[in-house]
Amino acid sequence: MRISPDEWVFWTFGSYELSATIIFTWLIMFLLAVMSFAITRRLSDEGEISPMQNFLEVLVTGLSDQIRDVSRQDPSRYLPFVGTLFIFIAVSNLLSIIPGYVAPTGSLSTTTALALSVFIAVPIFGIASRGLFGYLKQYVQPTPFMLPFTVISEFSRTVALAIRLYGNAMSGAMIVGILISITPFFFPVVMQLLGLLTGLIQAYIFAVLAIVYIASAAQEENSKKRNDEHSEKEI
Repeated sequence: MRISPDEWVFWTFGSYELSATIIFTWLIMFLLAVMSFAITRRLSDEGEISPMQNFLEVLVTGLSDQIRDVSRQDPSRYLPFVGTLFIFIAVSNLLSIIPGYVAPTGSLSTTTALALSVFIAVPIFGIASRGLFGYLKQYVQPTPFMLPFTVISEFSRTVALAIRLYGNAMSGAMIVGILISITPFFFPVVMQLLGLLTGLIQAYIFAVLAIVYIASAAQEENSKKRNDEHSEKEI
């Protein structure tokens, strides 16, 4: 029983291995690229729209509303990044219903890469919104003694993101494998259906935590702008 896709190696050359993690990750990216092209090449804002465009609009609108509710900011700047994270993780987990497929999120290397993407995105969005000095100032607020604790917090939440997603995906695969060996008919089907629901929840939680971290890095400057605009209106 293969729990992690890293254990499934297709080709080896020296110290380099082509595992199922790499194969399935690129397969998902190719699938998403093809589907995106197929749906968006014939978008229409008049008359009857296709079911796929309708699904896309519902998905984008739902993600935008969630980002706005969580961040209290304009979702347009965060939607491409957070939406990509959610869709990739969701599709990766949902495809686990296909026999022979192992979700890349069951590999610690994949979840670490996703968490590092959030780790890098936080200062990028923060600096873009508040400026370099404005962003760095938060590390020494309210006192400079908070600097080491803030830095540790940045790294610890990145590790938590990676471990949480990896642990949920790996534990789901392990439970299904055990049930298949004990009762190979009824329970694995039920667990597979529950696994699909859990996969969507994992994608949602990861995306929500990502937007929380990113939005908090840009929150102060946006709040200041809103207060300034409110003061100008009162004047």
